[in-house]
Amino acid sequence: MKSILKDFPEYLYAINQGYCAEVPATVPTQQFVEEIINFLFPFRVKRNFTKKEIKQKLVDLIMRLGELLVPLIPYLKEKPDIICSRFFDELPGNYKMMLDDANAFTKFDPASESVEEVILCYPGFFSIAVYRLAHVLYDLQVPVLPRVMTEYAHSITGVDIHPGARIGKSFFIDHGTGTVIGETTLIGDNVKIYQGVTLGALFVEKKLAKKKRHPTIEDNVIIYARSTILGGETVIGHDTVIGGNVWLTESVPPNSVVYQKHKTIVRESRDNKDLINWVI
Repeated sequence: MKSILKDFPEYLYAINQGYCAEVPATVPTQQFVEEIINFLFPFRVKRNFTKKEIKQKLVDLIMRLGELLVPLIPYLKEKPDIICSRFFDELPGNYKMMLDDANAFTKFDPASESVEEVILCYPGFFSIAVYRLAHVLYDLQVPVLPRVMTEYAHSITGVDIHPGARIGKSFFIDHGTGTVIGETTLIGDNVKIYQGVTLGALFVEKKLAKKKRHPTIEDNVIIYARSTILGGETVIGHDTVIGGNVWLTESVPPNSVVYQKHKTIVRESRDNKDLINWVI
């Protein structure tokens, strides 16, 4: 114990001096995400803002975003106030897309009883909403901060959407857990995917950082659970259905049905001489 108290603090201090200080703080970023989602959907916190409160809340949120951008000033392409202005100029359109996403959930999921239920309870919706906010900052070439935002959503939903992905309107992720959508993925309108789907790269090399590494999913595609689609040149044509557990590294034409053929044997347990009793 004496040894660690003597040597480790000095070692840790020296290491920490080498880290870049110009990064956004994690906790304030998470608080900003929650505040802006609750501002857009105040019933999440049992509020109903007046028009005056909405205007004041917007002022507060603009200030909060500006504070998050301050450490990043040396790396920003524009001044923080311009980035804040452009981010909030996009908010009305972003809000409309979130509503379209929520309506897609109510349309496609028989278990959903209302838009309010989707917004309150569905991890897929929360992850998409946070992605749409982070994507605006990504397009404004803000470093790190968009990723901190989407990783917050990832940590509480199990849905990993890179802020660089480009996703059309009325997007629906059912259940969500284990879903991965890579940075250069392109997704069209009215796409529906299930849990465990991966839209990823064929292989990873640092030199490919600026290349398209992830697939393109055209309009009206459905991708069922645990399917994996890889590669920047892979295109899933519109109105296609991808069955569960499919592995794809090549393109599929429009209006296709893709599934993995397998055989399932069903028999009565009394046909077995010995009782099956697996311990898992």
